[in-house]
Amino acid sequence: MAESICRVLRDGALEGEHAPALTIKDSLDSPFAFDVFSYILVQLSSQILRGNSQSRGIVIVAVSRSPSSYISFLKTKGVDVESSQKWIHILDCYTDPLGWKNKIQKSRNVKDIPHQSSLITSSYKAMKDLEKLFSVITELGGGLVEEKKARFCVAIDSLSELLRHTTLPSVSGFLSNLRSHDQISCIFGLLHSDLHDDKVPAALDYMSSMVANVEPFHHSFNGQRGNSENSLSEQSFTRGKFNVRFKRRNGRVRVMSEEFKVDPEGISFTSVSSVDGASSVSGLLPKLQFNLQLSEKERTDRAKVVLPFEHQGNGRPIQIYDGRRSLEDYNAEAKQTSGGKKGGSGTGEIIYYRDSDDEMPDSDEDPDDDLDI
Repeated sequence: MAESICRVLRDGALEGEHAPALTIKDSLDSPFAFDVFSYILVQLSSQILRGNSQSRGIVIVAVSRSPSSYISFLKTKGVDVESSQKWIHILDCYTDPLGWKNKIQKSRNVKDIPHQSSLITSSYKAMKDLEKLFSVITELGGGLVEEKKARFCVAIDSLSELLRHTTLPSVSGFLSNLRSHDQISCIFGLLHSDLHDDKVPAALDYMSSMVANVEPFHHSFNGQRGNSENSLSEQSFTRGKFNVRFKRRNGRVRVMSEEFKVDPEGISFTSVSSVDGASSVSGLLPKLQFNLQLSEKERTDRAKVVLPFEHQGNGRPIQIYDGRRSLEDYNAEAKQTSGGKKGGSGTGEIIYYRDSDDEMPDSDEDPDDDLDI
């Protein structure tokens, strides 16, 4: 399923449609959203370098971590950042997000020390101005791809930090502008959902075409309670469930679930075990005020319903229900008809009385009989 996310981000946006957007959510119970973010970043970077992605470059908006940490991380994953300066740019919103350090340095006449790998990094010191941030991102991305029709990807490592400095409508408008930009192929970002009110994740879920939830792992132990609590606490810090909701273009929603495990080498994903598969998928369904499942009694009652045009056997002659009368009424009428018959063949006639002289004549009369022809 994580591969499905990477595939959607790799394929990018269709002509005339908004770019796909992924929101990765976690909480204190399972704080592994950044591991998922890093995994997708590495996969997408590899696709860009191989030329298999719609994106020709990537702009990382570093809000919660320094640019040097991303450079070191990508190097450990085999991505040569130094020799590939035309496909990646890291916008430093971490070092001095509000420009306070810059003001202190100017007041003390201290020169700014240049950062390492400054050719692929630049600083941004006005996090409260998201309109300016949007302009800076599009300008940096356009410089990476150079061609007007080429596209680039945007990765934001903390939407929660953006919401610290600005309001929810500002962040929503910022993301909407990114999705609708002609040169942006995809967007993905991280949100710590337990730091915000319920309306914040709900608003970002509505704006995202994909929503990934990182949840703690709860495995059933089939009645064995010996070391279950210790095992659960250990698994909560190494394993978990990765639930993703895909919004299709036709309005349908597809929900998938996987298990993940975090180790020193990174994060890995496996399919959901058969023990917890049903419970994990049912937990992803929205909370409704009516039951989507049938009880045993309801299944039995449904099986007894006589459907129109259904053959009824049960040892008796098969009859077909015509949808107008019940079989009992039909049989009762047939008995009355057969009981009322006497010997010999009966005859019948139809007697018709015209209601008035104004009524149209019958078909056997000539309508032009009164004409002088």
